[in-house]
Amino acid sequence: MIKVLIVDDSAVVRSILTETLSSDPEIEVVGTAPDPYIARNKILKFKPDVITLDVKMPKMDGLSFLDKIMKYHPIPVVIVSSTTKEGSINALKALEMGAIDFVSKPGNDSQSVLEMKSELITKVKSASQVKLKPSPYQNQNDEPAPVIQSNYKSKKKNLIAIGASTGGTEAIKAILYNLPTNLPGIVIVIHMPPVFTKSYADRLNQDCQLHVKEAENNDKILPGHVLIAPGDHHMVVKKLSGQYVVQLQNGPKVNHQRPAVDTLFQSVAKEAGSDAIGIILTGMGKDGAQGMLEMKNNNAYTIAQDESSCVIFGMPKEAIKNGSVDVVKHLHHIPSHLVHLLMN
Repeated sequence: MIKVLIVDDSAVVRSILTETLSSDPEIEVVGTAPDPYIARNKILKFKPDVITLDVKMPKMDGLSFLDKIMKYHPIPVVIVSSTTKEGSINALKALEMGAIDFVSKPGNDSQSVLEMKSELITKVKSASQVKLKPSPYQNQNDEPAPVIQSNYKSKKKNLIAIGASTGGTEAIKAILYNLPTNLPGIVIVIHMPPVFTKSYADRLNQDCQLHVKEAENNDKILPGHVLIAPGDHHMVVKKLSGQYVVQLQNGPKVNHQRPAVDTLFQSVAKEAGSDAIGIILTGMGKDGAQGMLEMKNNNAYTIAQDESSCVIFGMPKEAIKNGSVDVVKHLHHIPSHLVHLLMN
């Protein structure tokens, strides 16, 4: 049984979250708290496996409380945030501080409430599987993982496709911050809702050498540029008149996701083939594994993040299992591996 503590200043939200989580037989809500001070006492009393945390609360804001949780009582935290720009920025800060994932508060329509409930249960279960340890994004001393297949023949590449989910915001940042601007264009799918992808892209663009933006329809894939799929839109690659571009789609969810990594990778396999590199990073589930297999079968070069540096090893594990990965690398070895591969 997964024990959960809900921390939110809204009695209505606490009630909705309690009802939602209690509906799953594997989850027990052991307590709720309207502010961090009450929450602190309930953490000591109930020893929850997961905490859901609002970031905007009285007496002490959620980010300050998260900092104390990570310092004194490390427990997996799922942020429950508003879908405003401020809410998305705070949620991203929370992930940087050690939160495992986030769920956006629903709108007034019944469909968004149903989607939030399903997402919350899934993410709480995922968070319960995380064993908190020193951040893999700070430890660069791990030995390189072995090459599991070595039949790749070097060829010039013009496109890098990356897919990630839980833990992916920091993993992507760790890669992009360590890449020069003269590498091929990069396209990214990360499981993230609307508004959040724009805030995330803007934040990356401020801090790294590459030009990062939320993708728009028919954006060109250019060297030194990074395009991130907007929340609630699939992103595919097309080759038009010799130029790679991205196109956005509103099709059904794939692997319960929109955007889906599989949708991006499958389009890259079809349109770019051996002209591409695929990278699959930390995340729950299997999204991206089938698309990466199609990329490998079309002679792309494929990389998976290793278990020791993943928050959740699910997506890379599935890709490795189906034979679609050329090499497994610790997160901090991926940038140097890309540079070596592309600059030699």
